[in-house]
Amino acid sequence: MKPPCEIVVWYVIPAIRSELAKDLLALGMKQKDVSELMDITQPAVSQYITDKRGSGIELSSNVKEMVKELAVQLRNGEAKKTEIIGRTCSICKHIKIGDVLKQLNIDKNDLDEDCQGCLGSEVTECK
Repeated sequence: MKPPCEIVVWYVIPAIRSELAKDLLALGMKQKDVSELMDITQPAVSQYITDKRGSGIELSSNVKEMVKELAVQLRNGEAKKTEIIGRTCSICKHIKIGDVLKQLNIDKNDLDEDCQGCLGSEVTECK
């Protein structure tokens, strides 16, 4: 059983990055510019936008809206590259562990009661 923090690294952060890359491209940025802004390689951007990476879970509409807002602010210069990590963490906190576990077909009862999810909710809240 993967701990919730590993689920964040393997599924949640890539899903957020994928959504952000897609939104930035939709706003007219080029893959090269997106890769520089997000501090990732251009091939990683390509994998995000073609759903070869970051497509393991579906983000809720309110989380997608938060990512879109970040993309618009980055594109317009209202947010800086250095804010991406903190904003990603903030967005991540709005994702509920129960939703992610359900999408990944993980039984919540397999998680230790003391395990606190880093997905914005305590594991005990989703039982």
